[in-house]
Order: sequence, then structure tokens, then C-alpha cells
Amino acid sequence: MSNSTLDDLNERFSVPGRLTFKEAAGGLTYAEVNNDSAAARVFLHGAQVTDYAPVGSEPILFLSAISRYEANKAIRGGVPVSWPWFADHPTDASKPAHGFARITEWTVKKTRPVSDGETSITLGLADSEATRELWDYSFELELDISIGSALDLVLTMKNTGDKPFSITSAFHGYYNISAIQDIAISGLEDAGYIDKVDGFKVKKQNGPIRISDETDRIYLHTDTECIIVDPGFNRNIRVRKSGSSSTVVWNPWKEKAESMSDLGDDDYLRFVCVEAANAGDDIVHIPPGGEHMLGLNVVTEKR
Repeated sequence: MSNSTLDDLNERFSVPGRLTFKEAAGGLTYAEVNNDSAAARVFLHGAQVTDYAPVGSEPILFLSAISRYEANKAIRGGVPVSWPWFADHPTDASKPAHGFARITEWTVKKTRPVSDGETSITLGLADSEATRELWDYSFELELDISIGSALDLVLTMKNTGDKPFSITSAFHGYYNISAIQDIAISGLEDAGYIDKVDGFKVKKQNGPIRISDETDRIYLHTDTECIIVDPGFNRNIRVRKSGSSSTVVWNPWKEKAESMSDLGDDDYLRFVCVEAANAGDDIVHIPPGGEHMLGLNVVTEKR
């Protein structure tokens, strides 16, 4: 545990009546947040928001009921942080998919009650001997998480070394939906995209996105918000972003879901991933002393 014991964390960083640190299966530590606007859980493992539900709302985030809660394993659901590379490592398939940030324990830097309806927590990660074995650069990450009527995430990536580096990254959000066949995703009409399922062919989106089979697409040169239109839950989920000019839309569909040990066979029907990303040709170059910020804002509205 990066901040020593659970008691130490609660003594230093709990917010009475709003934020408490607890231990989950596998010994992983998380912050449980309850305020006048929403409830959430944030794991130090991967700095991952796994649960977020505004008061009176169905959960906004999907979390697999059979997800692993183990060191060096990713939690399946919520909002994993992909960094410093998105998807598979470009040259070494033995390195962890989506980088090491989502399978490393982060440190609590600060917490605060912004108001009765908003609570924030800041987590940090810096290079270590373990990270340099995978990626030989000096860095500092800070993830600011605000939980209220909206879910706000801002990841600040700092180059603290003496050589430039390049990264790809994503907030790999899993959104809880009523039924995959009934939803539509608007905001990417007419955008070009790389279809990873169809041999990485470049295509153009025609109308709103509807999903009826395995989908893995990188939408290029777009900074617009996406709206997940869900008639079954009678709501829209608005996914806004900053510091990103690519958006990833993913659903594994039936056959791939059945092959994933941490996902239920029918879970693909109940989530869609809409990811604020730096992916494809959206590669971020950070010089020594420089930084880049990736932001995500998620709000819901009734239809």
C-alpha cells in the first residue's frame, strides 16, 4: 500500500461522511465516496474509478462481476487509465497491454470536500525501477478526480527527465447501458476511423454509431463530445474530453466476450466503451520539463 496502512490513509486523507478508504477483495485499497450528488469507488490500483452513480440514477459505469482484483492485473470496467501506450505495445508484445499505469498502485496526494455535492481526490504515480524496466523514462503523473453531479478526470503527464518521450493514452471508459442493440452513439458522424476488426482499414462513419457485432474503432481528428443515447434507461450519457483528438469505440461482442476470463459471457450486451484517447496518429510528444493534460467529463441527462 503506497501510503502505508489503511488506518494511516484514513487518518491523513478521509473526508468525514464523504470519503473513506477501505479494502476490497485481493487486498486492494479503494476510496469510497458518498456525497449529496453521487456515490463512487476509486481504486489506488490503476487509479481506477470503478463505480460512479449519481443519486437516483442507474450506475453510469459498467463493472464486471467477475473482474480480477489482483496486483499486476487490470480491473475489468470503470475507467482504466491506459498509459504510456494505448493497446498493445508497438514493438514488444510481451509488455502489458495498455501500458503499466492501470496495473500499478498509485499514491494518494490529497483529498478535499469541494462542496456537499462534490468530492475530489488526487492520485499520483512516478517512475520507479519497475516502470523503467518497461519504459526507460522519468515521469510524474497526477490524476485529479472530481465526483459530483458530473464525473471529471484530468490526467497530467509530466516529463521529469532529460530526454523527450512520446506517448499514447486513454481514459478507457466502460459505460453501463440497458441493451447494446438499442443504443446509439452520436457525435462522430462523418468522422474517419481505423477499423481494427477489418484489417485496420480506414473508413468513414455514416450517421450515428450502432453496434451489432464486434467493434473496435479509432476515430481520427475529432475532439467533439459523444452522446450515448439509451432509450432503455431513458437517458443520455454525454462524454466530453480535452487534450484528445481521437476517440475509441469498443465492444468485444459474443465470441470474444466468451474468451475473456474476467467478463461474463453476456456482459457485452450491457456496456459500450467510448474512450477519450491519444491513439492512432494522435501521438503526444513531451519534451523535458513539458507536460500534457488529458481530460474527461461525464454527465447524464434524462431523455
